Amino acid sequence: MADFIQQTGLLEHLISAAGLRGKVLANNIANQNTPGFTRQEVNFEDMVQSALKSGRDPLAIKPEVIEDDLTPRRPDGNNVQLETELNASRQNGLLARTYMTLLEGHFAMLRSAMSDRG
Repeated sequence: MADFIQQTGLLEHLISAAGLRGKVLANNIANQNTPGFTRQEVNFEDMVQSALKSGRDPLAIKPEVIEDDLTPRRPDGNNVQLETELNASRQNGLLARTYMTLLEGHFAMLRSAMSDRG
């Protein structure tokens, strides 16, 4: 049961990070014409994967909102590229739906196990 609880917690953590990423991406899009604006991104899944590989608790990892200083800037100092943000938004939506589907599967297994006992 401990594995079930840990996996459920991890999926909830991943869903939460995807929600944060969605807000960050929406903010990037909203500021695509703001001079000097620096796009942001959420660093999370790679940190979770690293924690899992090293045996650390992935639930202790918090999503990091970081500024993207690598993407080239336009003459107005803004580095938001709408196509990049829209693609990232679509990818984030797919990740969120995948995490939710896995979480639903977890609860379906729990319901099944509970109904088998009764």
